[in-house]
Amino acid sequence: MPESDDNLRLEIGHVLFIDIVGYSKLLNEEQKERLNQLSEIVLATTPVREATDEQLVRLPTGDGMALVFRDSAEEPARCALEIAEALQKHPELPVRMGIHSGPVSEVTDVSGRTNIAGAGINMAQRVMDCGDAGHILLSQHVADDLVHSRQWASRLRDLGECEVKHGVRLHLVNLYAEPLGNAAVPQKFQRAAPKPAAEKPARRNAGWIAALVLFAILAAGAAYYFTAHRSKGVAIPEKSIAVLPMVNSTGDPANEYFSDGMSEEFISSLSRLQDLKVVGRTSSFQFKGKTDDSKTIGEKLGVYYLLEGSVRKSADRVRIAVALIKSGDGANVWSDTYDRDLKDIFAVQSEIAGAVAKQLKVALLGHSGQVAHLATASTPSNQNVEAYNALLQGNFYANRSTAEDYRKAIGYYEEAIRLDPRYALAHAMLSRAALNLANNYSGSIAPKEGQEAIAKARASAKSALNLDPNLAEAHSAQGRILEIVDFNFAAAEAEYRRALELAPQNPSATNNLANLMGNLGKLDEALALGQRALALEPLRIASHLNLAITLTLLGRYHEAEAAVRKAIALQPQAAINYTWLAVLQILRGNSGAAVELAKQETDPFWRTYALALAQFANGERAEADAALKKLIDENADSSGSQIAQVYALRKEPQKMFEWLEHAWTTHDPGVNELLSNPFLRAYKDDPRFIAFAQKIGVMPKSAATR
Repeated sequence: MPESDDNLRLEIGHVLFIDIVGYSKLLNEEQKERLNQLSEIVLATTPVREATDEQLVRLPTGDGMALVFRDSAEEPARCALEIAEALQKHPELPVRMGIHSGPVSEVTDVSGRTNIAGAGINMAQRVMDCGDAGHILLSQHVADDLVHSRQWASRLRDLGECEVKHGVRLHLVNLYAEPLGNAAVPQKFQRAAPKPAAEKPARRNAGWIAALVLFAILAAGAAYYFTAHRSKGVAIPEKSIAVLPMVNSTGDPANEYFSDGMSEEFISSLSRLQDLKVVGRTSSFQFKGKTDDSKTIGEKLGVYYLLEGSVRKSADRVRIAVALIKSGDGANVWSDTYDRDLKDIFAVQSEIAGAVAKQLKVALLGHSGQVAHLATASTPSNQNVEAYNALLQGNFYANRSTAEDYRKAIGYYEEAIRLDPRYALAHAMLSRAALNLANNYSGSIAPKEGQEAIAKARASAKSALNLDPNLAEAHSAQGRILEIVDFNFAAAEAEYRRALELAPQNPSATNNLANLMGNLGKLDEALALGQRALALEPLRIASHLNLAITLTLLGRYHEAEAAVRKAIALQPQAAINYTWLAVLQILRGNSGAAVELAKQETDPFWRTYALALAQFANGERAEADAALKKLIDENADSSGSQIAQVYALRKEPQKMFEWLEHAWTTHDPGVNELLSNPFLRAYKDDPRFIAFAQKIGVMPKSAATR
């Protein structure tokens, strides 16, 4: 039957399309909860509250909704920013949005109700599909309308073209108003190979830029910010800084620990300021001894400012020269030199941190005295400089991360505690070093040494908390004992959340909670925290790998591979990276490629594990059996969880559950990866899986995982 004329009546609708990223992988109860959360947020926005039924149509879409405004493209843009602002308080609710203006029409659906359909809605969905969590993407048509307003011009970042269904290419613009939206270039644009611009599109884009420049003149430069950032895709927030490794100007390697320690102190002090993004030590120290220019460093670390300088420690005197510069052009903002007695080191640290904060115009909570408190968080309770000196030496060796260096670090931390028994930070750092020795080197140190290290880690974490309940590092240390040793995940989560509350810019605290959320199957929050940790530590390989694992579980394999490739580029010889690339290829059905990647794994244990998986997937049964046998013969008591994962891929659930029980009995920390390993997770609906997950505490007893 032909459609009626009423159903063909077209008008222009300004469409905001919204969906929840990873929605299909949630439990039914979680899906309902997230949709209710999103609905409450959307209904509370001003454009929705103030619109009449004639001005706005709301359409449910299963995993989100579409809002069709009738008046102007500004309405969906304002609505999107208000939604983004509300979502800052809900990291567990990752949302992406797309805006397009186009033809829509009223139709009567099968239930007899009036509804909205049309190319405008379909295109808005295509626009949204090109983004990642946090993005607010606009079609070029909408951007053309908004760019003529001073309010919007500086918030628009041109992205170029993205290919959607049926080979259609859309020219899109990113709406970002710090901190609302997502400044990163969407993954679909990063993956797309650059193509030479055809003559016609080039003319069209040139015309748009010309119009933009004309408006910039009329609007006193409001649109300049937009054009200046077109090629970069990512806006660097002004309140962001990296502390580069201070140069040891004595030239004596024996003083290296002290200059490194000063750098770490400034990182720690500044990261306690909630209004300031401070890049973590691991990423900043990538530039130690290198000669990269300030612009390159700023772009790689994503920071606007750099703090650099030198330290000279001689006998009982210390000279610290520091300079705050703009990374973009190397311009000096502020510099000073501090020549003091070593006993005044805590005061000078406070003075420098306060001066930097003042120069950056950071809005501090409380009075100026708080800067001093923040800057002296690692000061011994009795102001003992020798105890502080021992702490710095302990940190120096702990950062080198070998078994022998951990032993040296433990010795220095114990010396710091001897000099000041109430030194809470020294107790916390001792706990971390001892647990890392026992956990990271369980296969190569004597069992007795491992047991003693765990006992020391437990006692030290408790002491740190008792001495200073407001020390983030103490809560992190206690959380790691609860998670790794006791398998008490609920209590560990509480400790990690408290640590992050006390030090919101601390990448280790962020990573700890992100990893735990992944292990508990709370993937959306794990992803949000992982991305936050990566912003703080952009050059830390573990941050990229952890993010890749979460993306894999969300089925976002292309993004996961990009994250692992970045980790490999940062440190080609690091362990596990090629193993995870092999896992990704197995999941994609490319088993031959998985075998070749497994062979490139740098760590012998992980290479054997990866080959046991990849060769079985590729039909190389004899080779796979040999790799599995080697894994069992050499690592049965320390790696039962990995053996269980291999049996999971082989579809031998009985043996898989037997090895999981063995891993639980032998206290293998990998057993808590039950929900974060894709091969084990394939059995999530098996009653035995649910019972085991509930027994070890990664799944609540009242519900099953998705």
